[in-house]
Amino acid sequence: MAAVVRRLPFGLSRIVPPSLLGFAVINGFTFAVDLTLLTVAHSWLRLWLPVAITVSYACAFGLSYVLNRAFNFRSHGAVGPQLAVYVVVVVVNYLVWILGVATGLTALGLDFRLARIAAGCCEAVYMYCMMRWVVFRDARSQPNHNTSGVQT
Repeated sequence: MAAVVRRLPFGLSRIVPPSLLGFAVINGFTFAVDLTLLTVAHSWLRLWLPVAITVSYACAFGLSYVLNRAFNFRSHGAVGPQLAVYVVVVVVNYLVWILGVATGLTALGLDFRLARIAAGCCEAVYMYCMMRWVVFRDARSQPNHNTSGVQT
């Protein structure tokens, strides 16, 4: 990701950390996994939609945790406490962004698809910040050189 970030135009390489790009790639992939599992569970296995959503969401966020921990943030913190914090972050994410904002925007008259996209944008910012500075905070203590040579 650092090599890709170094090639970003318009001076973005000075402000975009490699972990942000890694997060976008990993979570884009896990979102596709979420949708695939949701389709299989609901359309093919005929699971009740709330169950299918919950199962696919939990699997995708579990995969996101593993991939971000290992490849993006390269955390070496204790898994147990870290995973407990991550679960709290995901529950808050689900209640505030997935249910709260999307439902609220829909109640205000916005199409549910646009409301979900808007909530998803808020969710992405929230999840990146929480993963970088709360869940995987131990990774901050290790030098993480951005492309300008300044430690972050």
